[in-house]
Amino acid sequence: MSPSSPSSPSSPSSTSSPSLGSPADDSGVSVVIATRGRPELLRSAVRAAFAQQHSGPVEVVVVFDQVAVDPLDDVEVPAGRALRTIVNARTPGLAGGRNTGVAAAVHPLIAFCDDDDEWMPTRLTRQLAAWSDDPAAVMLATGIRIRTAESDIDRVPPARADFDDFLRSRITEIHPSSFLIRRADLEGRVGPVDEDLPASYGEDYDLLLRAARAGHVLSVPEPLVLVRWNRASFFSEKWEGIAAGLSYLLRKHPEFARDPRGAARIEGQIAFAHAALRERPAARAWARRAIRHDRRQLRAWAALLVALRLLPAGALVRAVNRRGRGL
Repeated sequence: MSPSSPSSPSSPSSTSSPSLGSPADDSGVSVVIATRGRPELLRSAVRAAFAQQHSGPVEVVVVFDQVAVDPLDDVEVPAGRALRTIVNARTPGLAGGRNTGVAAAVHPLIAFCDDDDEWMPTRLTRQLAAWSDDPAAVMLATGIRIRTAESDIDRVPPARADFDDFLRSRITEIHPSSFLIRRADLEGRVGPVDEDLPASYGEDYDLLLRAARAGHVLSVPEPLVLVRWNRASFFSEKWEGIAAGLSYLLRKHPEFARDPRGAARIEGQIAFAHAALRERPAARAWARRAIRHDRRQLRAWAALLVALRLLPAGALVRAVNRRGRGL
């Protein structure tokens, strides 16, 4: 059985949709943080999860992926909070790490956080209040505050996003460090994080698409998560994994064929990755495909410039990142 099949987590799965009762203010939340060795940033992420104003229990499950387990003995665990540090027992990478954490979680609600991000104290309370008003939502998110080398930039998502919205746009304001979802949905109608994704690249986007097939994604339009872009990302300039992951997503979600602009967005990214790898024939082919779908797709034109060696890929990425954007 593929690691990404919906029944693969160790807990029993449900083939029917779970009840859509409102998550209570005192509901327990399990915070899953997959890490690969950023100890100081990780401690900030864990402490911020413990500092939530949420009145219910919060456990933090830190999953160490391809590195030795750090027991985090120096992190104080407040009353009503719990900390566990475990090893990734599934496919190496972010997707397997997150699924390992979900399988080990004890609470009905699952929140994700990257090991280099940090929550504002009201993140969970604001999300649970919004969910109480709209219990049919499949997943909750919030706005983000992006910290670049020069400044902090707030990005606020739409209050509601459906499947067609995510076909058209990744809606990057909806960041995985703000995801909140019922554990029953990760074990049932939505399914776990896809471990078949090459390099785990785009696993958050894939999860959003699958969640939006089941319902809608609700966001608190406030920047309640600090996302640090003033350090190197594990995906930074790892172009081969980016190209493979995005190509996989296009094959997995054939619905992109009904939204040419959405398809062109991903095709342009793939073209840019191939151009950065100096794979010029592949870059040109993907760029032409993107431009046929959307002549305004800037990523495709940038890929052509990089492929012609008229523009350095790394410099362009850094320039865009400084504005709190990504390619």
